[in-house]
Amino acid sequence: MMKIKALVVDDHTIVRDGICALLALAADIEVVGEAENGREALDKIRQLDPDVVLMDISMPIMDGLEATRRIRKEFPGTKVLVLTQYADKEYIFPIIEAGAQGFISKTSASSELTSGIRAVHRGDSFLSPVAAKAFVEDYQLGSMREREDPYQQLTDREREILKLVVEGYTVQEIADMLVLSPKTVEGHKTNLMAKLEIHNKTDLVKYAIRRRIINV
Repeated sequence: MMKIKALVVDDHTIVRDGICALLALAADIEVVGEAENGREALDKIRQLDPDVVLMDISMPIMDGLEATRRIRKEFPGTKVLVLTQYADKEYIFPIIEAGAQGFISKTSASSELTSGIRAVHRGDSFLSPVAAKAFVEDYQLGSMREREDPYQQLTDREREILKLVVEGYTVQEIADMLVLSPKTVEGHKTNLMAKLEIHNKTDLVKYAIRRRIINV
């Protein structure tokens, strides 16, 4: 049976020893090396060609975030599974964006560690419950912000007219293009400005630029 080759990267010797002891119990995983910072990890990857790197975030010389970015660029076939004590969103999202395939808290059960290694090795993503919870909360918060955005309250027609207004077309020109009466166009324009709480064309143009409805 081909074993999954793992490289353990952490600046604390006692932590590395503990991880290696846990992984020694897994018949399908072999620790092929250790490193105490990101720079050393890159050297070890060149030498040992591990399948999965267990990566800490906070380390001297080169931290886990920069090391993960380098691994993604230089060793795209090597998977990174982050194992760290930091479980806040400000740590989780940047490391995932940097190229890590999984995230596990050091407070997780040992079974999560082996499951995570196997998952990222076969090409899947793996998030411990604390990381998954952060992703769900962020998604829900983003959805709430989107619902609160007044632009989302505009109808398709109002968005269409908004774009034409800020592009400089007159009410009559818009009416001709959309085959509407000028009165109907004026009604849509009044409604959309009320929904956006904007009261003049200058502010409407500024809003459109911020929203990238038009480019300047």
